Order: sequence, then C-alpha cells, then structure tokens
Amino acid sequence: MDGAELGQELRARRRAAGRTIASVAADAGLSVPYIANLENGRGNPTLAALARLAEALGARLAVSLGEADTADAEEAEARRLLRTPRARAVVASLPGGESRVLAALTAIAGAAGRSPTERDLDRLLDLLLLATDER
Repeated sequence: MDGAELGQELRARRRAAGRTIASVAADAGLSVPYIANLENGRGNPTLAALARLAEALGARLAVSLGEADTADAEEAEARRLLRTPRARAVVASLPGGESRVLAALTAIAGAAGRSPTERDLDRLLDLLLLATDER
C-alpha cells in the first residue's frame, strides 16, 4: 500500500465513523497536521503511529511481508514518475492519456529488466511529443 492508498483508507475510515481529524488526533496522541498530511498521501508514518491511528479509529493494524512482485513494483514506480509536472502536461495532450503512457513505460522497464527511471520517462515523453508533432 502506498502513501496515497493509506491516506484514502484513513480518511474513509475516519469519515465512516463520523469523526473529525481533530478528534482522531486527540485519541491517537498525534497532531492534526500530521494526520491531515497522511490522509493527503504525504508523510512517512511509523508503525507505532499507525497502530495508534488504527486504535483511535476502532480498527486493527495488520502488517505482512511477502514476496515482491516485480511487475507491481515497476508499475508503482511508473505511476510515481507520471505524477511529475512535465509528465502530467504531456500525458494530458496525448490521445489515450495516462493508461497508454503507463503501459509504454512499464513495457520499457520490463524490457530493460528493472524499474523505470526518470531518464526512461523523459525519453519516452520526448518520443511521444515528436510522434504527435508529425501529424
């Protein structure tokens, strides 16, 4: 689960309980800005903080370790890279949008046998811009 997914889960649980950030913060012994940042996908919470949040929300924290799925890791990194301002601007101008660029970037990473890099993204965006300019 990445930071954005964690934030969505925390916000959904808090809202479902009809709670404010301030009330959860008080019960968990955490600050309002800290929880607001987590809900917005920012921050790097400790397991202790997550356990306190879970308890404050009447939930159970479960942590597991498993085998890494390379394809999932590559796609997660590609999604992270596509959040850059340049990527957003280029993707918005392309037919097929983000899903096609994501597929191309993960295919490049798969062919290279590693997660995509910013350099891979820049080259792909340059190529896409050149290809669309020739129409």
